[in-house]
Order: sequence, then structure tokens, then C-alpha cells
Amino acid sequence: MKKKRLEDITLSIVIPCYNEKDNIEKIVDRVLKAPVPNKEIIVVNDRSTDGSDVILEEKIKPLVSKVIHHEQNGGKGAALKTGFAHATGDFVIIQDADQEYDPRDYVKVLQPLLEGKTLVCYGSRFKEAKAKGYLANRLANKFLTLLSNYFTHEHLTDMETCYKCFKREVIQSIDIQEKRFGFEPEITAKIAHKRIRIAEVPISYDPRTNEEGKKIGFKDGVRAIICIFKYH
Repeated sequence: MKKKRLEDITLSIVIPCYNEKDNIEKIVDRVLKAPVPNKEIIVVNDRSTDGSDVILEEKIKPLVSKVIHHEQNGGKGAALKTGFAHATGDFVIIQDADQEYDPRDYVKVLQPLLEGKTLVCYGSRFKEAKAKGYLANRLANKFLTLLSNYFTHEHLTDMETCYKCFKREVIQSIDIQEKRFGFEPEITAKIAHKRIRIAEVPISYDPRTNEEGKKIGFKDGVRAIICIFKYH
């Protein structure tokens, strides 16, 4: 694969947003300041009920490439599917609307793709980094990642990470069926089916608590297990 320079590519950044009125302006500001010269920012409002839709229309829309509103709440996977379909950049990365992930890490996650080493790269919260977040969440993540690796034959340390970066044609060629957080094991399995080796690079991580609005829960963990078996 031919090497590319950062300044010669466009990165599409898909931000699923559901009830993030306290965070959406902050994260968009951080994304705008990320050290990638050419950015296409796509925000998908998944039928927020907390006023996020008003903020997106009045304050965010003039700053980004596209704001798309779902008429019904579909879940993170549904929002990402919409965002991916509207992406036109060379590469596509996922950005959660909360403050857990640092957009300054985009360059790290992009590097293996720019160098032509792979078509997909994940930013790992646990590779060469001290463990952060709730112990239960870390253990669940480790279990799900190991189980996913068993079926996909990948060697990931963080299958559930937000920062997944794809060559646009790769992600747009995949039919995403999972509406919520089952997207993570589903997309990993379907990439593996394409015989694409997923690269991993370490990233920073600042976890928020359940009280601060963390949305993933026990049922999502159970669904992830089901998805690992379903899509392998």
C-alpha cells in the first residue's frame, strides 16, 4: 500500500450524540483543534431529549461539515451507520461525544494507515498504559476482547475502544446491523472476515463515571457476548 502524508488526506470524524448537552460543544471544540489539517466532522444526533438538538442546530452546525438528526432513537451503532454513509474522507474515525478520548491522538491512530501498513487501526486504552476506570469495566473489557480474539484471530488489547479508524471504503463496505454497543464486536468480526489485520496503538483515556453519564451497562456486555458468537 502506498504511503500518504497527513496533509494530503481528509479525515472524516463521526460523532454520535445522544443527550450530551454538557459535552457536545466541548468535544467539537477539541476536535476542531486536533492536529489534522483536513477534517470532515459529521455529528449524528440520535434523537436527543435533553436539548442537544438545539445546541447542534444553533451553535455546532456552523462549525462542522454535517449535522444529521435521527427521527427516532436508534443507538450508537445506528448513529455510526448513518455517519459512515455520509463520510467522504480518505479515512474515517469514531469520536464519542463525551470527554473520555483526546482528539490529539488522531495522528497516532492514523499513522499505520498513512504508512500503508493496514486498512484499520484501533486506539487502545490499555496497550502500554496504566489501567484506568472501574475495575469491573476493565475486567469485562478484557474478557470481551479475549473472547473476540479467540474467534477473529486478532491480537487486540482493547476491542471495545471508541477510537477505531478505517479506510473509508472498508467501513462503507460493511453492513452494520447492531443498533447499540454490539457494534464493537460486530465490526471487529466483519473486518476479520475480510482478512484485514487490525493494528493497535496506545492512546490516552480519561474515563467518566456512571454519575457523569456513562451509558454502557451490564445488558450491553451480555449483548456483546452474543454478538461475538453471532458474527464470528
